[in-house]
Amino acid sequence: MRHNVSPGWIRVTTGERDEVAFLDVSSTGPVIPPGMAGVLFEPFHRLDLTPGRPGLGLGLAIVQSVATAHDGTVSAQSRANGGLDVSLALLRLGPPSP
Repeated sequence: MRHNVSPGWIRVTTGERDEVAFLDVSSTGPVIPPGMAGVLFEPFHRLDLTPGRPGLGLGLAIVQSVATAHDGTVSAQSRANGGLDVSLALLRLGPPSP
């Protein structure tokens, strides 16, 4: 929410696809130049697209560390009109969902 625009939105979707649990987060926000979304996974690196909104650039780096620790994956794609689509995937452990 801190780096979103006003008015803006955030959509969180969870579920399971082919034995893989997923968490997808999409949001509006400033336009991120093509190819720059991956930079957001680097610790202490952030794009100064929202002046006056401080942050250390740790959020997606922590998400990537958690995904890696659990043999999962995380990816991010910038949205054409601004914002970001982030997808986290983890192998599901335990019995199948009903």
